[in-house]
Amino acid sequence: MNGVTIHQVAQAAGVSASTVSNVLNGRTDRMQAATLARVEQVIETLGYRPNRAARMLRTGRIRVIGLIVPSVANPFWGALARELEAVALAEGYHVLLCNSERDPARELKYGEELLADGVSGVVLCSSLPTLDHVAPLLKRGLKMVAFDRAAQSGDPASLASISVDNAMGAELATRHLLELGHRRLAFVSGSVSSVNRRERLRGFRSALEEGGVDPASAVVWPGAATSEFGDKESAELGRSAARELLAAPEPPTGFVAINDMCAIGVCRGARDAGVSAGREVSVVGFDDILLAELFEPPLTTVRQPLPEMAAETFQQLRARIETSSGAGRSLLIRPRLVVRESTAPAPGVR
Repeated sequence: MNGVTIHQVAQAAGVSASTVSNVLNGRTDRMQAATLARVEQVIETLGYRPNRAARMLRTGRIRVIGLIVPSVANPFWGALARELEAVALAEGYHVLLCNSERDPARELKYGEELLADGVSGVVLCSSLPTLDHVAPLLKRGLKMVAFDRAAQSGDPASLASISVDNAMGAELATRHLLELGHRRLAFVSGSVSSVNRRERLRGFRSALEEGGVDPASAVVWPGAATSEFGDKESAELGRSAARELLAAPEPPTGFVAINDMCAIGVCRGARDAGVSAGREVSVVGFDDILLAELFEPPLTTVRQPLPEMAAETFQQLRARIETSSGAGRSLLIRPRLVVRESTAPAPGVR
């Protein structure tokens, strides 16, 4: 900061300090155009920047929100951060990004630090089975919206949530493979302990049953067991799954992967096994990250409409910040299947 105060700006512009404050905070509906232009010109000429610490002392908060994601190593979370930041900046807010690595202790620690720093609110991206660990933060007044997580019966009552309909998305993916004639299917997810993974597995099994295929005949890799990859969403997990499953006496011809990075790994594992993804086996991902379209073969996937979801998430959080609303609200957004070249009719089916 260059030391210029709001009172110096007001004096140079010939207005009150409250008028300058109104300009800085976008409260200009009743302000004369000439006055607004004069104040903005003085702000630019003097290089005035508001003192955030002083603003926090006056209001108890700053126009900054926190975003806690599992890890930006998955491009989906990086894309969300970009979309959310664009919406927030347009509304005069900034975003602080934190990586939790799916650790409830880290989620709580970040929440405590953000609350202590006076942030306005937090978007929490957590698919942990329970969010009991953040209940104390909500009681202390932290405004929070849970992203990519359908509301659960045990969640704090004041917690709002926004998620794509994960069960519907998995149903779309599975139904697509069934319509292509695939009957030996595999669901590749790693551990299915998280909320969204359980929902996607439920959708997978529901579509099988609806399509006349015994859900018990499908492979869930590695099911509820803990694999060497733990709960990581990684291409290596999918690659390992494909290598193992394609070596079986009756290997799957269709794969539903928990996300696009996992699906890309399945495609690579198939190539390792001498099997062509998109010809001999079909693979469907989930998320529609940028790499999905650029990968070879271009990936059939379930699209999460991130721009819409990020905008709705921010608007819900801002409403809670500015109105002090304490009521939770759950919103499910419809996904869409995007068909590309990683899926084709099952072998022997035209």
